[in-house]
Amino acid sequence: MKTDEIQTAFAGEERRSFMRYLLRDLRALEQILKSGAIEEGVRRVGAEQELFLLDASWHPAPKVMQVLAALDDSHYTTELGAFNLEINLDPQNYGGKCLSRMEEQLEGLVSKLRRVTAEMGYGIVLTGILPTIRKTDLGLENMTPNPRYRALNEALSAMRGGHYDFYIKGVDELVLKHDSVMLEACNASFQAHFQVGAHEFVNLYNLSQAVAGPLLACTCNSPLLFGRRLWRETRIALFQQAVDTRSPGSHPRDTPSRVSFGERWIKNSVMEIYREDVARFRTLVGIAVDEDPLERLARGETPELKALRLHNGTVYRWMRACYGITDGKPHLRIENRIMPSGPTIVDEIANAALWFGMLGALASQYDDITKVMEFEHAKMNFLAAARAGMNCQFTWIGGEQITAKKLLLERLLPMASDALDKRGIDPADRARYMGVIEKRLETGQSGAQWMLTSLAGMKDQGTPGERHNALTAATVARQTAGIPVHEWPLATLAEAGGWKQNYFKVEQFMETDLFTVHADDPVDLAANLMEWEHIRYVPVEDHQHRLVGLVSARALLRLLAHGELGKEGPTVPVSQVMKSDLITVGPETSTVESIRLMRTKGIGCLPVLHDGRLVGIVTERDFMDITSQLLDQKLQE
Repeated sequence: MKTDEIQTAFAGEERRSFMRYLLRDLRALEQILKSGAIEEGVRRVGAEQELFLLDASWHPAPKVMQVLAALDDSHYTTELGAFNLEINLDPQNYGGKCLSRMEEQLEGLVSKLRRVTAEMGYGIVLTGILPTIRKTDLGLENMTPNPRYRALNEALSAMRGGHYDFYIKGVDELVLKHDSVMLEACNASFQAHFQVGAHEFVNLYNLSQAVAGPLLACTCNSPLLFGRRLWRETRIALFQQAVDTRSPGSHPRDTPSRVSFGERWIKNSVMEIYREDVARFRTLVGIAVDEDPLERLARGETPELKALRLHNGTVYRWMRACYGITDGKPHLRIENRIMPSGPTIVDEIANAALWFGMLGALASQYDDITKVMEFEHAKMNFLAAARAGMNCQFTWIGGEQITAKKLLLERLLPMASDALDKRGIDPADRARYMGVIEKRLETGQSGAQWMLTSLAGMKDQGTPGERHNALTAATVARQTAGIPVHEWPLATLAEAGGWKQNYFKVEQFMETDLFTVHADDPVDLAANLMEWEHIRYVPVEDHQHRLVGLVSARALLRLLAHGELGKEGPTVPVSQVMKSDLITVGPETSTVESIRLMRTKGIGCLPVLHDGRLVGIVTERDFMDITSQLLDQKLQE
């Protein structure tokens, strides 16, 4: 859909008119299905590649409009964030060397993008969630500047009725609020398309749901968000919460989310999906529709169903039904949205090949998967895979309990390989891509596991910012070499790129594991914290994490000199010794500016605030290593 067609002011008569066209599109699609006009007996496959643009310090570069202008190629397009970019592959007839042709085209398009961005001083990375992305990157100023995204944000935020709340728990825990839909821009996927006939849509769609868990278990590549170790595929939880329009009070009604796995098998037709989505989810944006689909059908023409396709694009099922037109002939596709971007192009094509093969294999065995598998089990398997990856256990066909790795290695992978052979996929291609999946399963090294193991190997080395930079830099290096992830050596801190890439901003090295007190706490608590944790400053905050003061070791020494600290009798509250007239900085403050502030103001500590709340602290000790590296650099020059 062209973004200049999107209506940003969408209410009243415009909304009612769009809804009428949406309902007419549904009736037109029903007629198309009944008439047998949907293309049958043709199988095409395709894919969409999402990725991140990077600056010189391995952080998001919101430069998509400049990059697209330099590319001047319709294969490339925008996504929500100005640091995101999407590549669309050409459809391939399913068979022969279609998989290697997909890989070859994607390699060519990614290589072209790398050349263009390098000339502009930027880079790219294929990954599910960028390890170096920060909450400060997710302001509206970094939203791609076109009407559709602004309209979507305004509509979603209005329906939400307040802040977006996020809670994800893994090894670590993430609890935060955000004021826009921009957290969705943290996600990048590799979306595969599989064209199906109308008569086979129901079974193949249900089979896609059935194999979603096994597929996701071996493709996870998004274990980190804002430095927290969460789910093996954190995209699943993050995306659902990022575009959740339900207000807190509506949850007891069992209102479904716009991002969902679904609630039941479909039984008769693709119409069940489209009708349910229209019935349950309000239209968010609209277009001026210039066709009457029923009149076009009466003239023997194929309607575009613009209203239906636009609405479908704002309901985010993990397996999405798609209507399209090729050479004037309408067709149906299943769009698989569960697979993450990366770790490499060959890994992605192997993931798609596994999905295609599993569909073919199970379709030959089951003409109705719903007779042998409960939908609840398919959904539970999907969520279990997102949380634990290859380490999870599934409830499989017939209620069998089996580990993900065993199911894939002993059954689904051989079955998928056999199905690819029967489809006429080139034997060398089949062996290559299925071999990638097999080695990944045998080694246990998915993209997610590589990140977590690398991070553990760098424990206590450098700062968190350096470690996340090293992960991103190592990903780019290995990705560019085209080595599948099961062969990747672990990332090392040396790959972070030195001080220039790691100390541009305060948030890259500030301490975030804070020990704080409240103003009415006894000052003895602050003194003990300093002794126990070997720190010289203790922030004072209120119950909303707003900074109200700072206790320094110097202030406690003065108290000790006057005999007030630790004596028997009435306690001294923190409020009496804390300094409340504070100089603070934001996470985005440059290192140079922070050093200047501390020197000119004669202070040894800078609390770091974001949205008025304490998020970190930097002290003169944190700057010693930076200053040392600056001096070394000057001497070398």
